[in-house]
Amino acid sequence: MSGRPEGMLEWVAKGAAAFEAAAHAVTDSDLTRPSSLTGWSRAHVIAHVARNADALANLLTWARTGVVTPMYTSPDRRALEIEEGSRQSADELRADLLAAGQRLADGFAGLPDECWDATVRTARGREVLASEVPWMRVREVWVHTVDLDAGTGFGDVPREVCAGLVDDVAAAFHARTDFLPVELWAEDGGRTWLLGPAGDAARVVVTGDLSSLAAYATGRPVPGLLYPTGGGPVSGLPEWL
Repeated sequence: MSGRPEGMLEWVAKGAAAFEAAAHAVTDSDLTRPSSLTGWSRAHVIAHVARNADALANLLTWARTGVVTPMYTSPDRRALEIEEGSRQSADELRADLLAAGQRLADGFAGLPDECWDATVRTARGREVLASEVPWMRVREVWVHTVDLDAGTGFGDVPREVCAGLVDDVAAAFHARTDFLPVELWAEDGGRTWLLGPAGDAARVVVTGDLSSLAAYATGRPVPGLLYPTGGGPVSGLPEWL
């Protein structure tokens, strides 16, 4: 039995507050400027985070009712809703973000304890327990706070979230064979992770502080220095999400 993940729900609240603060700190004129994500403005990132809140609320509806309720009706519809959302006025966009976030918070608060063990399915087709949905929101809000390119970097992301992000990437990459395995060593915590399959295959060891390793693993700008085996360049990784 997983039960209500109270600690993770606190992480959601803190991450949502950080993203909302960053979204409100961006001036109206700067909303149309590029974010750190290729092809997306800051307004696109905010619209995406709003629609993600509604998508995750759909999974909570699924968990509560037992009726299959996909995150998105289709990839094309998802893209269209993000594009349309990004074209709202600054006030409308920020209000949309807050309203969607509140709907998700209400969904978390109202989900009965026994429903957290219900099985739902992500947009990528992975079956998860409803108790994993809060983490899906945590990674969304914190990573995209950085993607807004509005003054927040991975050095500002809580250490426990950084560790969780690297855990997430390692789990996603454990069976992939399309890149040279990379072993990450956190110099400020003693933890290690293997990105790629275990075995005797050659691998690169990359050492750095936790926030830099999390940025590297998720494909974001690295705030500190990374030290690969042999002193050569740090190799790129496949796309995470």
